[in-house]
Amino acid sequence: MSETSAAGSLRRAVRAIILAEEDRVLLCRFSVPHPAVPTDAPGVWAAPGGGIEPGELTLAALRRELLEETGLVVDADPPHVWHQEVAAPGLADGYDGVVNDYFLVRTARFEPRGALTDDDLAAEHISELRWWRYSDIVEYDGPDLFSPRAIGAPLAALIAGDIPSTPVMLGL
Repeated sequence: MSETSAAGSLRRAVRAIILAEEDRVLLCRFSVPHPAVPTDAPGVWAAPGGGIEPGELTLAALRRELLEETGLVVDADPPHVWHQEVAAPGLADGYDGVVNDYFLVRTARFEPRGALTDDDLAAEHISELRWWRYSDIVEYDGPDLFSPRAIGAPLAALIAGDIPSTPVMLGL
């Protein structure tokens, strides 16, 4: 499913901010040559999720993506907390940019292992899934990037229990 705007065709995707005890968030690492990884970084840590298939409902796509990538089954309808639009040709193959809708999923910590095989994950350029402490994210000074780049402030609000009534607009 694509959306057309002044930027042209945008790839629609869903992502989950998966929060567990001790302010931990589950992120997946996308590696080069994934289009979301800039040439000056070896990887980008982002919330699990992915593209919405033609005719697929948003929450159905979220449930499918989480099951495939992490093994997490989401029964309830999680709150829609963030919205991100990035117009950047090349960020998603065949599109002029992306629209990411983020949903908050609170759960007990688990060992992420989805339905995708290691080869399937590698084909999607996912090289690792890791539970991050909030403090480790905001203090990180390594070569990888985070998506969104300024994840600290909106993530701190979610951890503090500040669930927005309408999705917070995010930049790159």
